Amino acid sequence: MRILVCISHVPDTTTKVKFAENNTRLDQTGIQWVINPWDELSLTRALELKDDAGNGVESVSVAHVGPVSAEPTIRKALAIGADAAFRVDAEPRDAYQVAAQLKKIFETAAFDIILCGIESSDYNGSNVGSMLAEMLDLPSVSAISGLRIENGAIIVTREIDGGKEQLSVEVPFVGIVQKGIAKEPRIASMRGIMQARTKPIQLIEPAPAEPLTAISTFDPPKPRAACKFADPENPAQLIEWLQNEAKVL
Repeated sequence: MRILVCISHVPDTTTKVKFAENNTRLDQTGIQWVINPWDELSLTRALELKDDAGNGVESVSVAHVGPVSAEPTIRKALAIGADAAFRVDAEPRDAYQVAAQLKKIFETAAFDIILCGIESSDYNGSNVGSMLAEMLDLPSVSAISGLRIENGAIIVTREIDGGKEQLSVEVPFVGIVQKGIAKEPRIASMRGIMQARTKPIQLIEPAPAEPLTAISTFDPPKPRAACKFADPENPAQLIEWLQNEAKVL
């Protein structure tokens, strides 16, 4: 059984986001790039499954759509434990185009389980996984919070209103993963970091797929208003603010 984890290259969540060219482009100066958190948890769970020889997982690979500048992030995934990586040499423009590029990987190799994070922490679109499943004509399961293999059968757990749902899934399939799939992301060891330097990143030429959407402008959130402090001896003032300004009463 072979597992492929699709990973995004996103700014660290502590990064102060700035825009350039009249708010039409992200200013990448000084940004620390990381693996998208949902994808990192997906990779961690895939490696946990591989660690148990009884699961029959032969390999765990990662896939990314992006330019060569994203390779340090791909190397992080290899250092964590992925066996190999694929990079489609294309600038990601929108979810449709990314899904179409990921589909190109399946002309190169076949996989039994394809895992995608439910969304990326930068654009939060929640589209790529389901689009990829449709393009590959494969079944997909969304909102997966648990994944295990029992006697060769794939069992997934989904969070639903009022409880949890367990499904048995035939391979190959696309799993769209949310938090809960793994407790904590796996940390790369020094040995893993050294091994990652020689692990292969297979470069794939992009498919002729054009994006269906385009970003016209970014609109930063409005600055927070200054804090107001009510006199503890004057609760009526606090109530008035909550009613007329905050509008929470």
